[in-house]
Amino acid sequence: MTLKQEIVGNAMQMAVVNLHPGQTVYCEAGKFLFKTVNVTMETRLSGPSGSGGQQQGGSGGGMGGLLRQAMGTAMQVGQRMLAGESLAFQYFTAQGGEGTVGFAGVLPGEMRALELDGTRAWFAEKDAFVAAESTVDFGIAFAGGRTGMSGGEGFILEKFTGHGTVIIAGAGNFIDLNPADFGGRIEVDTGCVVAFEEGIQYGVQRVGGLNRQGLMNAVFGGEGLSLATLEGNGRVILQSLTIESLANALKKAQGGDKQGPTGGLFSTHAG
Repeated sequence: MTLKQEIVGNAMQMAVVNLHPGQTVYCEAGKFLFKTVNVTMETRLSGPSGSGGQQQGGSGGGMGGLLRQAMGTAMQVGQRMLAGESLAFQYFTAQGGEGTVGFAGVLPGEMRALELDGTRAWFAEKDAFVAAESTVDFGIAFAGGRTGMSGGEGFILEKFTGHGTVIIAGAGNFIDLNPADFGGRIEVDTGCVVAFEEGIQYGVQRVGGLNRQGLMNAVFGGEGLSLATLEGNGRVILQSLTIESLANALKKAQGGDKQGPTGGLFSTHAG
């Protein structure tokens, strides 16, 4: 049964989801806006997954099934702790008729509904996930090893598999690209990556070496020492605004630290 949803709004969009009786969606804690009274809300420590996040009774009978479910839940909670994400999910189910639930991201920007047909997974930046059907499995993917860790936002990705709708959000406007249209590879600011299809190879590379030009890029260009690399043939969704740039703009507007042309490396303070 296809999830009936509508993305509304402009500068800060939200998703309005209409549920059929018995239909369930789950969201990350903090993304819920409103619901009708016939929609129940339940908080759990795990999202749907093949290893232990399924509905009660879905992981086999007896003590063995309960143990597998408990171990799967503990593993998923541990992964989300490492990712710095909320430990809980909220589940919404319509009872006795159709119901409505509203969700939104946490930053001004766009939202997008991704349709999974079981053939390709989607990977999303760890703050992009908003909500999904209960038929969509949730997992954590650690990308890039030590190289990826240097990329900050790019190291931890959330993976969505199965069938159904996943709703994501980003900051600013979305930009849709396919690396195959640009010679098979693109390089992106690590904070601009929102989501990409399975089949796209993701990595993080240094912007030059620790030489004069590399330091110029990092200090005066504001790009740090790393860029995300995306290779292959598939859909890539980027955002036009990074959380870091938004935070810096707000800090400047509120009369924060006065920064020199180096972006704060050699900041000056009034004495």
